Amino acid sequence: MGPQRSGSVPLPSSAPHRLLGSRAVSLPSASREPAGEPDDYLERRRLRRGSAGWLLLTGLGVAYVVSGDYSGWNFGLAEGGFGGLAIAMVLMGAMYACMVFALAELSSILPTAGGGYGFARRALGPWGGFLTGTAILIEYVLAPAAISIFIGDYVESLGLFGLESGWPVYLACFIIFIGIHLWGVGEALRFSFVVTGIAVAALVVFALAALPEFDASSLDDIPVDSSALGASSWLPMGLLGIWAAFPFGMWFFLGVEGVPLAAEETREPARTLPRAIRWSMGILVVLALMTFFTAAGARGSSAIQDAGNPLVEALQPDGEATVLSRIVNYAGLAGLIASFFSLIYAGSRQLFALSRAGYLPRFLSLTSSRRAPYLGLVVPGAIGFALAASTGNGARMLNIAVFGATISYALMSLSHIVLRREPELPRPYRTPGGVLTSSVALVLACAALVATFLVDVTAAFIALAVYIVALAYFGLYSRRHLVAKAPEEEFAALAAAEAELTRD
Repeated sequence: MGPQRSGSVPLPSSAPHRLLGSRAVSLPSASREPAGEPDDYLERRRLRRGSAGWLLLTGLGVAYVVSGDYSGWNFGLAEGGFGGLAIAMVLMGAMYACMVFALAELSSILPTAGGGYGFARRALGPWGGFLTGTAILIEYVLAPAAISIFIGDYVESLGLFGLESGWPVYLACFIIFIGIHLWGVGEALRFSFVVTGIAVAALVVFALAALPEFDASSLDDIPVDSSALGASSWLPMGLLGIWAAFPFGMWFFLGVEGVPLAAEETREPARTLPRAIRWSMGILVVLALMTFFTAAGARGSSAIQDAGNPLVEALQPDGEATVLSRIVNYAGLAGLIASFFSLIYAGSRQLFALSRAGYLPRFLSLTSSRRAPYLGLVVPGAIGFALAASTGNGARMLNIAVFGATISYALMSLSHIVLRREPELPRPYRTPGGVLTSSVALVLACAALVATFLVDVTAAFIALAVYIVALAYFGLYSRRHLVAKAPEEEFAALAAAEAELTRD
């Protein structure tokens, strides 16, 4: 490692701060920037500011998740039955609600593109930041790869242009939608908003169409495993089935935590982000309850527990396609596209932030003339396409993504608890319930992490192996090459300097 600078602490340009006065203090060793960085380092890594307001960000939060309403959650019926999945959905909904309230406060304190990584960096140090950022990156690289496979399956089942599911469809998805992102963030978010609106409107149409067919006796029609502890018609797989259904209860909300990643491209982020996060979560809760009960009650839990498109199945009791089932089928494709598109955005911003701060190779954070992190979009896209084309196993990739997500949830919740010990931090928004709220999120996130091993132990160990390789890279190399002028590092350095002044 080359020579390092020390000197007066620079004030963060994108985080709340207080003047330190003229006293010079040394930067923590993990936050020093190697000599030789060009003066325009951050200028070459600048996003387009002020591109999104609270409405577009709310649409982004819903877009991350909406495909989960169309498929995936129903596999939890096979793990825990209707009662088990219902309880899992409530508990996971509580976890997400508590977490997003904590994230709303954290994003008002530190509104940067790092999102959860930035919060953990400030609260838990560089190791905590990297652990969180890597977990988020696993989620946002693997999930689009899985969804591209599901898009291919939908395209084939709908008979669009005579195409079959396979690598040409996956490649087209990545090229077209990464291209829109390269065009500009404002254009990308508006496109996402429109497609998400179509998907949400179709969910409302589905619920209205399925409601007349609702029959409460159909909810618990899955055969009971009499050998399972606590088994009943509502819990056919027993009490353990509730825990095994956790990852599927998450599908109604998985990804909403990505809203803070748009911080540097948002107007008035300290005010806009908390509002958008809360609205996104409120909309998702309504959609989850509406979709879950009407789908299971219209056709029966047993009939849809293994269906690739449970909403379409619920509208076709005799197996014959109807006008409404076709509409919902096409809307399911729109939902997949919305989630695919928005998750690409989230992954690129997480990679951008980690790279800009030196946790990952710095060239990955370079931005184009339109202020898009072009390598942050292309590199994860290439990895996602390669995984989709080589494995074709979307379910396993989603399980790996869930593993990464649950780790990040636990660390982000812990970050809120730690930062609440610093009451002097400016907080434009405060989490209702304070530490108790984030503690509930932390406990449930840890429970969800363990549950991933109950569902797909192979996927959990694959994710763990990726995690170990990434941590080895950080421990052996990148932690000694962090960039002090990156916003997250400046914020941490400021806190360390203030602590030193207080001690003296």
